Amino acid sequence: MKKLNVLIWVLLLVFTNLFAQQEKGIIGTTNWLNNWTDFQPNKQYHREPTQIISGNITSDTKLFKRDTYLLMGSVFVTNQANLYIEPGTVILGDYDSKASLTISRGSKIIAEGTETDPIIFSSNRSVKKAGDWGGVIVLGDAPLNRFGNGSVANFHTQLSPGNYVNTNYGGNNTEDSSGVLKYVRIEYSGKRIKGAGYFNGLLLAGIGSKTVLDNIMVSYSAGDAFEIWGGDITLNQAVSYRASINDFKFNHGTQCRLNNSLAIRSPYISSSEGSRCLKVLSYDRKEDVDFSKKSTLVVAKNITVLNDSESLKEDIENGLIKEGVFIGENAFLDMNKSVISGFNPAVILDDRISINQSNLEKVKFTDMYFNNCNGNIFVLNNGNNDDLENWYGNSAFFNVYSKSENIETFIDIENKRRPDYRLRINKIIAINKPDVDE
Repeated sequence: MKKLNVLIWVLLLVFTNLFAQQEKGIIGTTNWLNNWTDFQPNKQYHREPTQIISGNITSDTKLFKRDTYLLMGSVFVTNQANLYIEPGTVILGDYDSKASLTISRGSKIIAEGTETDPIIFSSNRSVKKAGDWGGVIVLGDAPLNRFGNGSVANFHTQLSPGNYVNTNYGGNNTEDSSGVLKYVRIEYSGKRIKGAGYFNGLLLAGIGSKTVLDNIMVSYSAGDAFEIWGGDITLNQAVSYRASINDFKFNHGTQCRLNNSLAIRSPYISSSEGSRCLKVLSYDRKEDVDFSKKSTLVVAKNITVLNDSESLKEDIENGLIKEGVFIGENAFLDMNKSVISGFNPAVILDDRISINQSNLEKVKFTDMYFNNCNGNIFVLNNGNNDDLENWYGNSAFFNVYSKSENIETFIDIENKRRPDYRLRINKIIAINKPDVDE
C-alpha cells in the first residue's frame, strides 16, 4: 500500500486559498471540497441497516436520516413517483444481490444534501472494495443522437418482464427534469455484469436541463465514475476519485457543461481496457446514429485532472499511465482554464479524425495548463504531432506547457513568504492526508 503523494494533497486542499498564478483548474473563494467530500471512505463506519429497499417504488416516498437503508437487488422508482432523500441519509448497496437504484423516465430523485450533511450511497460490506454494488442510474426524456430511444436493460440480470419499460430513456424534451442530486457521495459502486461490462457510479441517460446536478462525488468506482448518454445537462463541482475506468464519459449526443470539477486517477488501479479522465464520444457505431441530430458537445471549464503517481517516469515506462483526455470522431470538446497534469500524453484524438481546419475547430483547448505530461496532444497511433503542437501552441490560445512540481506550479510564490504559510500547509497535510491508499 503506497502513501499518497503529499504534493497532490497540498494542491487539492489548499488550491482555492493559495492558488494565484493563473485562474486555471478548480476555483472558489473558499475550499468547496471541505466537509462534504471524503477521500478515505474506508475509514467511515455506518450504522447497521434499519430499513430495506427492494422492488419498485411506485408512489412518492421519503428516506430519512434517522434510518440506514439497505438497497437490495434492482430497485426502480417508477409511475412518475418522486423519491425524496433527507440530508445525511445513508443508503448501503447490498453486495450479494448486486443492488442498484434506477430512477425511471418520468420519475424523479430529490436527493438534496447539504455541505455538512451529505447524502451517502456506499457498500454494505465491512471491508469495502470498488465494485461492491451496482450504482445509481437516472433516466430522462431528453434527446439522444441515435435512431430511437435507449435502454439500460442489460445492466439488470433476472429483470422481470414488467420492468423492461422502466429501463427506457430518451425523448424530445430538452428541458426535462429528473430531480436534484446535490451534495451526494457514491462510493464503491461499479459491480461487474456478466457479458455487459460494469455498472457506473452515476449513469445519466437522456437527462434534461432542468435537472440539478451539483456537488457530487464518486469514489472507488470499478466502472466509469460519471457516464452521460445524450441529454442536456450542467454538472457543477463534480469529483471523481480513483475510478477504475473513466472519470467522466460522454456519448450519444450529450450536450454537457462541466464546471469547476476534479478527477484524481491512480495508475495502480486503472483498468487495462483504457481509462481516461475525460472520454468524449458521439457514438459507438456509426450505423446507430441519426446524423440530423446533435453530436456530443462538452464545454469543460475550470477542470483539474491529476494523475497520482509515485514515479511518473517509471509508471509510464511500465505502461501504467495513459492519456488524460480522449476525443472521438465527430465529437466536440471546448476545454478552457483547466489543468491536465501527469499523463501519457495529455490528449489523444481518435485516429479517424483528420487534422484539418474543420476538425480542429471542434476540439478547443484555450487558457490551459498542461503539466508533467509525456507529450501534449496526439492522434491515436501517430507519433508525429507537429501540426497539433503548432496549432494548440499558438499564443492566441494562451496554453501553457510545464514540467514543474505541483507545489511549485499551483501555489503562489508570494504566499510562501507569509508567516502562517508553513503552519497552514502542515496542518492541512496532517488532518487530511490518508495513512494508506486502497
